[in-house]
This record gives sequence, structure tokens and C-alpha cells, in this order.
Amino acid sequence: MFSCGGMFNSDDIDYREEMRTFVQEISEYAKAQDSDFIVIPQNGHALVQKNDKPATEYLNAVDGLGQESLFFGSPNDDLLTSPSETNRLINLLNVGKEAGKTILVTDYVSTSFKVTNSYSQNQALGYVSFAAPDRDLRVIPDFPSPLPGLNANDISTLSDAKNFLYLLNKSEFEDRQDFISSIQNTNYDVLVTDAFFWDEMFSPQEIQQLKQKKNGGERLVISYLSIGEAEDYRYYWQNSWRPGNPEWIVRENPNWEGNYKVKYWSPEWKEIIYNGENSYLQQILDAGFDGVYLDIIDGFRFFENR
Repeated sequence: MFSCGGMFNSDDIDYREEMRTFVQEISEYAKAQDSDFIVIPQNGHALVQKNDKPATEYLNAVDGLGQESLFFGSPNDDLLTSPSETNRLINLLNVGKEAGKTILVTDYVSTSFKVTNSYSQNQALGYVSFAAPDRDLRVIPDFPSPLPGLNANDISTLSDAKNFLYLLNKSEFEDRQDFISSIQNTNYDVLVTDAFFWDEMFSPQEIQQLKQKKNGGERLVISYLSIGEAEDYRYYWQNSWRPGNPEWIVRENPNWEGNYKVKYWSPEWKEIIYNGENSYLQQILDAGFDGVYLDIIDGFRFFENR
């Protein structure tokens, strides 16, 4: 174990403010190239408030808020999230909603009764939701049918969306064309997915194909991007890296093999994520994605708790 002061300089760093700043920088970089580019942080929504007031600069930098396990899935799939936790999260999400942000909820639930319950509770709150059959996010559900909020509209802004599909793991698909064809055979308004199919990023032509809904409308395609952890299966990872080398890699996440907590305020890490033509975000922009879905926003808690 590292000492708190020696490893993290906890007396000198406001971890929440550093994460807010990071998200704001990502948004500023992307929107300078595409003013319609969508930025959605997932979880960690304590950041929407500062000194018990809305964090205006942070909220102005984002277009929506993504939340996992609002009603189902905490701590495990198909389990009811505790009412106290649900209420805490709703209070934070509504700060964003009142600021005009679209709320995207992913509940991890598979039984038909609970799936229906998830959609109805989220709809009552004005949230856009997805009932994921498993936490690996690897399948397109066949229930409910028809899709909640089904429409043939062209979706040009996040606020237009009536439903979304969160699909990261490509293991159930034979190849990238199978994946593209499977997505084209759906009518989801928004697709949140990884920018890569195995080790190769989707091309601009493939992104255009992914945007086509089965009923003729056009959807938004949003790229997943983890900014609070480094992943050893990404293109940027170097074989010599380990916790402490480089200095901003802290430790492996015991719950996700190959994912490493990082000092997300480090200039070197920011360079990888958004700053420059070879950065992760620049490649996402060049590929033609409509936005980013930022994960491990709640990484600040790891440092606060040590």
C-alpha cells in the first residue's frame, strides 16, 4: 500500500474539480472542431454540484448524463438497487435534467417483468433508458418488442432520442460486417459502442453505415471512452508500463483485469486522451462519431477514499 500523501498528494489536489476540469477540456477540444459533438459522462454525478449548487461550467460542457443501475443492477444484475441509492442518484440526475441535459440510464436486468418495470420507471422520470440483459453489454435484446419510443425520425441531437442501445463487447459477432448489419437491423435512436472492432477502429464509411436505422431514419453513434483508467488492450498501451511506471499509472482495478487507475489530472494522460492528432479523442472525431460516452468519471472516489 502506498501512503496517501506520498502517492496521491491528497492535501494539494481537489480530485472532483480535477475531473470536472478534465471533462470540460475534452468538451472544449471536441466542440472546437464540431460544435454539435456530444459529451456524456457516465456515473460520478456528484460532480454536477459544487458547494450544494449546480456546477454550471461542468454542466455547460456536457450534453447528457449517463447512469448505470438506477433501478436494477446494484450490486448484481437483476437485483433491485436500494431505494436510498436510487433516490440519491435521482436527486443528482435531476440537477442535470433541470439544466436541459438528457439522462441516459442503463439498468442491468433480464426478466421480462423487471425489464418492463425499468422502462416504465425511467419513462415516468423523463429519462431515456436501456435494459441490458448482462453487464458485459454484448447482445442486442429481443425484448421488449416493439422498442419503447419507436420512431422513424432522423435523430440529430441527443434530446431527440427516445431510446438507445449500449453495446460494447463484440464477442457475439462473427466480424465487423456482421456487427454493422446487426445494428442496421435495429431502430435504436442512439448507439453507444466501442470505437474499435477488436484492434481496428471503425472507418468513417462504417460509421455512416452504423447510423442507418432499419426503418430509414438516422441514429446517433457515440463512442465509449474511459478517461479514469488506462486499459492494457488499447493501442496506446506500452509493454513496459506497470503501476508506478509511468508515474501516473497507480494500480490495477481488482474488478476489471487489464484496467489501471490513473492520475487523470496528469498532462501525460491528458495527451493520450484528447490533446493532439494521435490522441484517442482526435481519432474518434476523425472517424465521424457523433460524440463520446465518458467512463470512470467516478475515478475521483478512488483517490478520495485513500
